[in-house]
Amino acid sequence: MSDTPYDMIIKGGRVIDPALGFGKDAHVLIKDGAIAGIETDEAVFGDIGNATVLDATGKLVVPGLIDAHVHLREPGREDEETVITGCRAAAAGGFTAVCCMPNTSPVIDNQETVMFVQDRAEVADARVFVVGAITKGSQGKELSEIGDLVKVGAVAITDDGHWVENSEIMRRAMEYSKMFDIPVMDHAEETTLCAGGVVNESFESTRLGLTGRPAVGEEIAVLRDLALCRVTGARLHLQHLSSRRAVDAVRKAKAEGIRVTAEACPHHFILTDEAIAEEFNTSLRVNPPLRSADDREAIIEGLIDGTIDCIASDHAPHAEEEKDCEFDHAPPGMIGLETTLGLVKTFLIDKGYLTWADAVAKMTINPARIFNLPGGTLKQGLPADITIIDPDRVWTVDAKKFRSMSRNSPFVGWELTGQVYRTILNGRIVFEQDQ
Repeated sequence: MSDTPYDMIIKGGRVIDPALGFGKDAHVLIKDGAIAGIETDEAVFGDIGNATVLDATGKLVVPGLIDAHVHLREPGREDEETVITGCRAAAAGGFTAVCCMPNTSPVIDNQETVMFVQDRAEVADARVFVVGAITKGSQGKELSEIGDLVKVGAVAITDDGHWVENSEIMRRAMEYSKMFDIPVMDHAEETTLCAGGVVNESFESTRLGLTGRPAVGEEIAVLRDLALCRVTGARLHLQHLSSRRAVDAVRKAKAEGIRVTAEACPHHFILTDEAIAEEFNTSLRVNPPLRSADDREAIIEGLIDGTIDCIASDHAPHAEEEKDCEFDHAPPGMIGLETTLGLVKTFLIDKGYLTWADAVAKMTINPARIFNLPGGTLKQGLPADITIIDPDRVWTVDAKKFRSMSRNSPFVGWELTGQVYRTILNGRIVFEQDQ
């Protein structure tokens, strides 16, 4: 225990905490790695002793950001990313916690692999919450030992990258998940319709001569799993929504009282399939694919009205040589941990779609509540996981500065507004701007 009143004081920033309904200039006090309070009167500091004082004047101070959809690639593809490097990228993007997907090699479908990732994360620059696989090997044939996964700390289950085609297996997965009060995360693309597709099925796919992944594939998968969610009473979390009809289906399901939540990724509320023809950048090869301008508008509408609860990066690193090929041979995915905040500020907040409070809620308290995670708020006594944002800083995305091991981002060279100033984990600074 320190003999000074506080270990750190974040002074003079605009503190935004949607969970507390707080949004004004204030000072955040940290003691022994925890939030000691939020004060508006500087006189409460008293003798600060040896406390570290961070001047946050002109900055935003928010709960540590949470990314509910990240691929850390370890075990198996440490040439693309590791738990350590992925968490460095997370800290650089303002994220103090991430939920990592199980499509590793081997798949995270048992206690040993969950604990392996947890062990790697003990000294990382962000908290790592492991998501286990719904089925063994994510092959869709046999349920994983869901209770065992939860027992060692899995916060959800998903076969991300694959849709569970067998409806009976998906129903049983939901029933088990309800017993343990964890959500089933759903990569909703009907397999037979989407197999072999590399871009959105549209005029653009025809013009480019590329096999399409139709939006109706997402719609069908979403509708089936909403029906199973209705009959089981389980919690369903739909990953990376990309199409208008899927958003409409979620909106209606929520109005009906079905326990469904959803996320959207920056590339789906910014880009369309028209971007592919400009340079055939393989970083634009993602599943689900970039869709039409109307679909993009639907995603934005869903974010505005609350149909879509979270903003997640779907950070999917790939080695350079894997993406250095013809577009239809490239593996799907782009990195996003280090660009998400700037993209949200530039394309949602600056355009008037969301307020800072709206955006922060979708990246803090909403994912925390959905996945039963600690944090997401600056409530007194909780771990001091904090993100300080420089809201007006203009910066250019530079691949050479990525903390991630991979470089597959279509946003390299883009000028964005809003950047992380400091990231604090357990009261310790894990990222500093320009260092």
